[in-house]
Amino acid sequence: MSGPQREHPRYAHEAVITLHVSGELYQGRTTNVSRGGLCADVPDLEDALATGADIEVDITLIFDEETHSEALRLPARVAWCTKLDESFQVGLAFNPLKAPLSDYLTMFLRYLDDGTKAARTKRESTLDKRFG
Repeated sequence: MSGPQREHPRYAHEAVITLHVSGELYQGRTTNVSRGGLCADVPDLEDALATGADIEVDITLIFDEETHSEALRLPARVAWCTKLDESFQVGLAFNPLKAPLSDYLTMFLRYLDDGTKAARTKRESTLDKRFG
């Protein structure tokens, strides 16, 4: 029996993120991104983020060692945060976006959608894999 369908397709693309939480910055890398939110590994966190907390997240695409996109800053809500191995895995839901920012996110995701299912390049022990 398969689980419920997701509202937005997820792209298994690794992008650099910076979380803005109460004046502190925490860096990590996405495991997947969608129109509705993202999942990321954040090794710098000392404690779990509070579920429901409103934060901002910068997302940056890395093309190679010297080339990257401008950061896309989005308002988000912490959907969940769980200790996983030596870091935390964080699920963020994007808050409603005004038209220009929404259009920019759509363009950003179009870059990730090459028409093929992206392969995982990082650790396979995500919560999705562990718990379905």
